Amino acid sequence: MINNLKFRYKLMVFYILVVMIPVLIVGIILTSYFRQAALTRAIDQATNNVDKVKSQLSNKLRVPTDISNLLYFDKSLKVLVTTQYPDILELTKAYLNYTDFKDYILQYREVSNIRFFIENNTLVDDMSIVPLTPEIESKLWYKKALSSKNIFWLYIPDKENFANSEKWTINKLSLIRQVYFPEYKKTGVLMVQVSQNELNGMLYQEPFETIITDEMSYIVAAKNPELVGSTLDTFDIGTDLKSTSKAVIRTTVKGKDSYVIVDEMTPPLSVSKLKVISVFETKSILSAANRVSVIGLMIISGVLLVALVLVYTISLLTTNRLLRLSRQLNQVALGNLKVVSHIDGTDEIGQLSRQFNYMVGSINRLIYQVVETNEKNSKLELAQKEIKLKMMASQIHPHFLFNALESIRMNAHLKGEKEIANIVRLLGKLMRKNLEVGRDRAPIKEEIEMIRSYLEIQKFRYEDRLMFEIEFDARTSEIMVPPLVIQPLVENSVVHGLENKEGTVHVKVNVALRDEEVVVVVEDDGIGMTDERLAEIMAKITSADEEAESRIGMRNVHQRLTMYYGEAHGLQIESAYGLGTKIVFTIPVSYDKLKGN
Repeated sequence: MINNLKFRYKLMVFYILVVMIPVLIVGIILTSYFRQAALTRAIDQATNNVDKVKSQLSNKLRVPTDISNLLYFDKSLKVLVTTQYPDILELTKAYLNYTDFKDYILQYREVSNIRFFIENNTLVDDMSIVPLTPEIESKLWYKKALSSKNIFWLYIPDKENFANSEKWTINKLSLIRQVYFPEYKKTGVLMVQVSQNELNGMLYQEPFETIITDEMSYIVAAKNPELVGSTLDTFDIGTDLKSTSKAVIRTTVKGKDSYVIVDEMTPPLSVSKLKVISVFETKSILSAANRVSVIGLMIISGVLLVALVLVYTISLLTTNRLLRLSRQLNQVALGNLKVVSHIDGTDEIGQLSRQFNYMVGSINRLIYQVVETNEKNSKLELAQKEIKLKMMASQIHPHFLFNALESIRMNAHLKGEKEIANIVRLLGKLMRKNLEVGRDRAPIKEEIEMIRSYLEIQKFRYEDRLMFEIEFDARTSEIMVPPLVIQPLVENSVVHGLENKEGTVHVKVNVALRDEEVVVVVEDDGIGMTDERLAEIMAKITSADEEAESRIGMRNVHQRLTMYYGEAHGLQIESAYGLGTKIVFTIPVSYDKLKGN
């Protein structure tokens, strides 16, 4: 009864009853829903808190930014820091008269201190106005401020001197900007330090661990004040956040599975970026959801175990029948076409068995038909190929012979008979070679003799307008090639090289032996071709369709070379307009067929 049920229906019934319904109901409702809901709520809360901190931080940093803008155009400050004071009394009076720094510090709780650094050896350090020292000039924050006119926010160790005490460090987030006084050609650096208590106060009531970092990964504010001044590395986040601008990341923090919410902000009018990072431990969020997950896992495991037993039973019954059919297919693959399959049932496997028997019968009939017709097709194809080769070889354009005869006629009228006799001899020799085109192969030395005769005739015709050179490797003399594969290329170089060009055209033919190939190069310095014309010619000579037009000689040469030796040995043409044309092809040859080797 199982065999009569279609295979896909078996899979669908058992999948729906045993796997899909229990997994969907128990897995989705009890496991995924509670875990995902808890995580989503925590991530949304942390994201909202980060957005809130960004907004508060932007508002708090706006005050130092506005103060820096006011001081940037403060004329009193410019006079104070650029004046050369004759004595300490005048300097003290100037310091006492200038109270803007103190007023801003007292008026705005966001600001803890304001300093101005400038090169003026008559100034003294009163913790607000600071003359430059080599130590200050070497600081990274000072160099960064001088490198640009932008506003920077950096974490800076602020060293202060107190009576009867050693130097100690107060770490603060500070606004740094360059102030230039063009009248004095002096540049100072303004530093506005942000109150640490104000920064930490923003994070005090956050439900999750929250920190703020600068571009150098220093922690400038934190819910836990002890973290201020350290770096992200000491915070022990199991991922690199330096290149992350905005993300929700699952990672390990201090060895515990946690989520990290990262967002980046740029304070008003600044080019520096600050990051707000919120961290919460996954275990604390998912404790309730995990209990539900355990129950769901137990139920799912029981259901899957029952499904495994049932699937195993069905697969055992099915695979036994499939193995029988597989063995019969292997016999056919080994060449036994007398195999008959006997597998019961009306399901897909039973249908495959019957189709297998039909296929074997069809293969036997097709093999008989193929063997019978293959010999006929092979003989016909060979005959057609031979006819096509001879037809293409007979299509060489003879117009140059008529032009040569006309030149001989005109020259006979004007000159003596010796030169004409030589040209007539060469022409007769050339015509005889053309009449022998029906041969299947000819030695390369005969092709070279034919080319030389042709070029001598054209030299007689064009006189000083044509110069030619033939370089011939004697080792290739007896190598057999299809007849008339070089002459049409030489004719093309002469005819088209002389077109539209004044002065002398040089034609060079080179036949050389390279490795196990004869390399034939025909080049000229005629007018050449554009890239578009070259592409058009290559398309025509490689086309399978016959075209009644010029270039038929080159097309026939290309087609014969590819039919004899393969596509890799066809014509290769290089040309540049105004520089000339170069045609190359190769003929494979074995060294044991060369004379003298």
